[in-house]
Amino acid sequence: MDCPTEEGQIRRALERFTEIRGLRFDLGARTLSIDAPPASWEPVAAAIRALGFETETLSVPPAAEDTSKARRGEWARLLAALLVALGAETVHFSAPDALAWKLAGMALAGAAIALSGLAVLRKGLSSLLRGQLNINALMSVAVLGAFVIGQWPEAAMVMALYSLAELIEARSVERARKAITGLLALSPPRVEVRQADGSWASVAAKSVAVGALARVKPGERFALDGRVTAGQGAVDQSPVTGESIPVDKLPGDEVFAGTINQSGALEFEVTKPAGDTTLARIIHAVEQAQGQRAPTQRFVDRFAAVYTPAVFALALAVAVGTPLLMGWPWPAAVYKALVLLVIACPCALVISTPVTVVSGLAAAARRGILIKGGVHLEEARRLSVMALDKTGTLTEGRPRLVAHAALSQARPEAEVMQVAKSLASRSDHPVSQAVAAGLGGQALAVQDFGAQMGRGVHGTVAGRRYFLGNHRWVHERGLCSAELESRLEEHEAAGLMLSLLADEDGVLTLFAVADTVKASSRQAVAELKALGIRTIMLTGDNPSTAKAIASQVGIDDVRAHLLPQDKLDVIADLGTTRRVGMVGDGVNDSPSLAAAAVGFSMGGAGTDTAKEAADVLIMNDDLRKVPETIRLSRRTHAVLWQNIAIALGIKMVFFALAVFGSATMWMAVFADMGASLLVVFNGLRLLRAPAAR
Repeated sequence: MDCPTEEGQIRRALERFTEIRGLRFDLGARTLSIDAPPASWEPVAAAIRALGFETETLSVPPAAEDTSKARRGEWARLLAALLVALGAETVHFSAPDALAWKLAGMALAGAAIALSGLAVLRKGLSSLLRGQLNINALMSVAVLGAFVIGQWPEAAMVMALYSLAELIEARSVERARKAITGLLALSPPRVEVRQADGSWASVAAKSVAVGALARVKPGERFALDGRVTAGQGAVDQSPVTGESIPVDKLPGDEVFAGTINQSGALEFEVTKPAGDTTLARIIHAVEQAQGQRAPTQRFVDRFAAVYTPAVFALALAVAVGTPLLMGWPWPAAVYKALVLLVIACPCALVISTPVTVVSGLAAAARRGILIKGGVHLEEARRLSVMALDKTGTLTEGRPRLVAHAALSQARPEAEVMQVAKSLASRSDHPVSQAVAAGLGGQALAVQDFGAQMGRGVHGTVAGRRYFLGNHRWVHERGLCSAELESRLEEHEAAGLMLSLLADEDGVLTLFAVADTVKASSRQAVAELKALGIRTIMLTGDNPSTAKAIASQVGIDDVRAHLLPQDKLDVIADLGTTRRVGMVGDGVNDSPSLAAAAVGFSMGGAGTDTAKEAADVLIMNDDLRKVPETIRLSRRTHAVLWQNIAIALGIKMVFFALAVFGSATMWMAVFADMGASLLVVFNGLRLLRAPAAR
């Protein structure tokens, strides 16, 4: 089982088993995982064997060594078949025209067919008996028919070349399917873990429990996900997030399995078991995505279902009709019909889409973009509007102190700043926390500390009463002059959140806090516009802050003060005439992410609910990955139709040669398998391409 056509055969054969809860095909490894009660396994295996396949029940995937050994045996068998087929050709062209030599040549041809094509013949005859016309059925009729009419050297060579090309194609497709699972090898099997007595020991990563303390030395890879507890250093996260620049890690920062510690020993607390690391979940998600049929793939499958019987009918008409109506010799007519069958094999057409889609999914995952299915990969190219949440998507989602200014010379600035830090550090309000984090020095003791909801905090520092609060509270206390009021309104119009430090006599200092725009947001919005995509901000924040952020990143259309239902209504309204994408990270964005044609969620900062609702996860929260996804989608679509054009174009040329010219079975097999290999290699280009532009 190594092609989507055969996967479809098996699916149809197993449809009658109502107890089967799910099927998962891995064509590269030639394995099928069946979710069904054990009692039904043998009837299911019997149904598969009835299709002409051999089955072997596995409790675990075959070992890499066993798989490699089986492949070497397969290559040796097919190369031997090719040599025997060449022997048959040699006997046919150079040996005396005697019965003994002819029988020897036929024996060699039969041996070559047996070595290379028994599986094809078995599956083909099984399909014919059930009235199904697929590639194996076409090849079986063509090879056996050629043998019967005396073209046994060509029959042998066609079967040997076909099987050899099939093997090359299967290995190429496997490369696409295994491109992402190869990342699993990046996660080392063992990790150093602290023991109960304080010593360190190397243990199997799969046996390490959550909460254990592990360490990794410079130059080593992380075996598990965790949170840094000691040390600092730069970590190459490109296998997981696609970031090309190493990220500095400090205590409290997250680290991922498969990433590389480039400098400084790091100790970390394990936060996920080996089977649930970010890397493992990426691989699992891509494997699931491979099982979903993309729109172009579904179209090709439907086309092939009509195309194959039509070609078989045409070949039959040539074989029977041309001798009766046009006076062609029967052997020549049958030979042309058999050539048509070989040319018409739909393998190149059928294989053109899955290998391209899987390559696109793998290429995206390598860049830190996790696409949950081929349908979303194809759909992204059709987006014309992109709605973006503000907090945590366009901005960092964490308020920061961006400016401060002394409004009075009554007290030394250093003293005032220390007082502000002392009061702010006692508050749990995000604005106060941003002020405390942005100011240096040590906090002083605060007596009589208190807080007023919606206004601010107050307390006594070094015997003097101070207040740290918002514009409203300062205004209520009668400390706002016309000049100060104008200055505060100017800051607020710029989208800044203000906190003011005052004493009984007046306002001493102004602190401006903002949710800063991500460094990548402006470029991401510019790239979306360059792609012809209209951008719109959807936020629950106030209009002045929303407009200030929008102007910084280049978004013209702003919708503010929106509840989750309001965001959903906007997406639904826009979606009546356009394909709308949505980028968000919070629980409140989840309904909109699910309703959008393609939903993008931040894989790092995003909530679990948002990640579940989204179709695409941006693993490093870099908004530039959104236009990159769209470019990759457009490029994948182009390659898909290139492959379809290649497959059909080559076949049309050789059809004409077969009917009106002098195409031979040699030419036919090269036309069929040559087209198959061309579309496979063309699809694999997506794996090697640089970041899509």
